[in-house]
Amino acid sequence: MTKTWAKELGRYNIRVNAVAPGFVKTDMVKDMPQEVVSMMKEKSELHDIGDPKDIANAYFFLASEEARFVTGTVLSVDGGLTI
Repeated sequence: MTKTWAKELGRYNIRVNAVAPGFVKTDMVKDMPQEVVSMMKEKSELHDIGDPKDIANAYFFLASEEARFVTGTVLSVDGGLTI
């Protein structure tokens, strides 16, 4: 969908991107058993769980002028989980 919309809307100078977060420290994760949280950390190449700020920073980048030539991209913010 991201790539299709980027193709359709690019002619109007509209960029379309998506953010695909991995495991993030939220209230839901806080309530999980520690062994489950440890398993989630081990699945990540960085052996950690993301902070909500990590996800927000991806959105800030994509909304910035620095990303003016980025479109049709799914940005994985998952600590290497999907490598």
